[in-house]
Amino acid sequence: MVTEMLPVVLVHGGAGQIPKERSQMSTSGVCSAARSGYLVLQGGGSSMDAVVEAVTQLENNPSFNAGCGSVLNITGEVEMDAIVMDGKTLASGAVSAVRNIANPVQLARLVMEKTSHACLTAEGASKFARSMGVPEVPQESLITDYSRMRWKKNLVPDANPVECQMGKMGTVGAVAVDAEGNVACATSTGGMLNKMEGRVGDTPCIGSGGYADNLVGAVSTTGHGETIMKVTLARLILFHMEQGQSAEAASDLGLAYMKSRVGGIGGVVTVDPKGNWAPRFSSLQMAWAAAQNDTLHYGLYTGEHFTQAIDDPH
Repeated sequence: MVTEMLPVVLVHGGAGQIPKERSQMSTSGVCSAARSGYLVLQGGGSSMDAVVEAVTQLENNPSFNAGCGSVLNITGEVEMDAIVMDGKTLASGAVSAVRNIANPVQLARLVMEKTSHACLTAEGASKFARSMGVPEVPQESLITDYSRMRWKKNLVPDANPVECQMGKMGTVGAVAVDAEGNVACATSTGGMLNKMEGRVGDTPCIGSGGYADNLVGAVSTTGHGETIMKVTLARLILFHMEQGQSAEAASDLGLAYMKSRVGGIGGVVTVDPKGNWAPRFSSLQMAWAAAQNDTLHYGLYTGEHFTQAIDDPH
């Protein structure tokens, strides 16, 4: 029976509150990313291949706060963070505060595979990218009119940054289990709107922005980075799974603790090695999609769960 559950890929487009006119783009974006990740798995690719492919698609989609479409820092520039983790070996790679890279998640994977380090930051990450032949892109190519408009709006003295955060979907991420039962996670973000220069959030921090362990499962998180880090949300959820909780119950326990202990709102996608999965969030919305057994599952609001055949183009 177990084999029928595998493989599976599950993605999120960030927790928050999306303006109506953007919610359709977010939903179709996560569906298309889940499809791409699933195709990789069907072709015999690893869970790591699948999550990197799914997150790359989301980074290339200007509807999300990652890659092209990243929010701007206080000086009006893009600084992005990303992480990947392989559940088989617990190997991980991350980058933080990178500027001229179209796909930080791919650079994070190179950090994992080509260096003896777990995280490279800013200029050091750029030098490493150049040495690996990763093309640099002009910063302008990553900045959308929408991001620039929200940056300006947020510079006015009486702006409410928390309220402004809500207009943009956050971090993107994916978790997957391949046919061999290996789990992986990937998370990528442009960070927080109008953040201080050099601010690094939860995304590239192992155990906060993501965690993957074949013995337990994999989690990718989204939400207010500073509070996610306080409770190491990804690892906290896997701790509950080690105690025997399901992916769904463990996710709810982690999010509830973060809310009660530090007032944090967020969301997660979680899988276990058998292919059970759960998208859970304490925010108003979180665009998510999963692909399993040739079926696409997706939703945006709490309790929403639509399904369609994976090859249905709509």
